[in-house]
Amino acid sequence: MMVVREREGTEMIGWVGDIEQRTIDNETFRTVLFTGEHSQLTVMRIAAGEDVGRELHADHDQFLRIEQGNARVELGATEDTVDETYDVEDDWAFVVPAGVWHNVVNTGAGDLKLYSIYSPAEHPDGTVHETKADAEAAEHAHSA
Repeated sequence: MMVVREREGTEMIGWVGDIEQRTIDNETFRTVLFTGEHSQLTVMRIAAGEDVGRELHADHDQFLRIEQGNARVELGATEDTVDETYDVEDDWAFVVPAGVWHNVVNTGAGDLKLYSIYSPAEHPDGTVHETKADAEAAEHAHSA
């Protein structure tokens, strides 16, 4: 299956772009840049003092890379435990396997900018959540 997406009025197969610049320029909590048959690329901005929110993806692996800022990564076997924590910053990456509870907490004074690859896709194609509240409302509506 060939996946074709629109980009500035032209069609492209896959996604090609300056991911560092797209991530740093992003001003939304979450924007889906590309959704393929087996993966999805998103960029995120987490404001100072905020977090992604503790979550688990039962059937999704997730790769994340910090482009700007400082964060604490929390990983746990259950919803109520944090078994491992890591302090990360610009240019650090981490992988969260399916079935692991996790959170990313912005520990810096400015915005945390990161990108994420889900395998398989997690959000509807074209998703844009301007704020964390928008993301939470959409996830609540999806699970209801």
